[in-house]
Amino acid sequence: MPHPLRMMIVVSAGMMMLTGTAAAAHSPEDKAPLRLEAKILLGDVRGRIDHLAIDVKRQRVFVAELGNDSVGVVDLATHNLLRTISGLSEPQGVGYEPSTDTLYVANARDGSVRFYDADEYKAIGRVELGSDADNVRIDATAKRVIVGYGDGGLAVLDPSTRGKVQTISLKAHPESFQIDPNTGRIFVNLPDAHAVTVVDGGTGRQLANWRMDKAANFAMTLDRERSRVLLVYRSPAELAVFSTDGKPIARAETCGDVDDLFVDARRGRVYVSCGAGYVDVFEIDGSLYRRIARLPTATGARTSLFVPEMDRLLVAVRTSLAGPAAIWVFKPMP
Repeated sequence: MPHPLRMMIVVSAGMMMLTGTAAAAHSPEDKAPLRLEAKILLGDVRGRIDHLAIDVKRQRVFVAELGNDSVGVVDLATHNLLRTISGLSEPQGVGYEPSTDTLYVANARDGSVRFYDADEYKAIGRVELGSDADNVRIDATAKRVIVGYGDGGLAVLDPSTRGKVQTISLKAHPESFQIDPNTGRIFVNLPDAHAVTVVDGGTGRQLANWRMDKAANFAMTLDRERSRVLLVYRSPAELAVFSTDGKPIARAETCGDVDDLFVDARRGRVYVSCGAGYVDVFEIDGSLYRRIARLPTATGARTSLFVPEMDRLLVAVRTSLAGPAAIWVFKPMP
């Protein structure tokens, strides 16, 4: 028969193994609302990274590498960098227009919007807007491309001709703006004017002007299911939620230096990417927005893109002491 002491050691070791297995099965990483799935390196990219866009059919993401005067083209299916489009002029906004298979790139330094075919990425034209071409939005419903630029304007481009067909005047430079496809209204962040303006996308007429009591309202998204406008102030860092007619609904503290936020309609969540080095995850419970996680990324990683069709959150990470420039791919859980 085994010695009693030896039996105790064997039983204790077995219990420790079981306990360790149970702990591993229920680790904090497993319970996190986002799981880091991949880091896709962007090559020798220096400086600030701005906005992202997606070609869902090809599963390719476009990365506006502002500080590098380039746009990276990343294959999400293979987790590889396909190519880099160089020779740009501080690219800020990017957008993929599927009906004409065209990539739009808005450049801050020279105010141009440049067009590339989205197969081989050859340059096929450009429009000059004058200065500070910024965010690009694709309005698939109305078949148009809208670009924010200058000291206060939205340029409306016709994808079929790639020409400017309308200019919507604003009181200040537009940062993030969102299009409501059901009504055609455009909600525009004007941080220099401490306001959100609402315009009729068809006529360009201003419908409303919401005064903001906090500073630096750069990021914005729409919750179409709940008919809400979500934005984030940078000073102080705060998530603010409004109805689409401007009535305040909720506020919640969030991480600093935000540039993007998105609603995950399937899970009733909000993802907020912060240059302070985090992604905040909020749970929507009626009119309450409860933060359920603050996940570390890297300093300066404030730009992101949530792709519902692929169920992934993409975060752009710039080159730093923490590592090379990359797209971090997060899978929402469960």
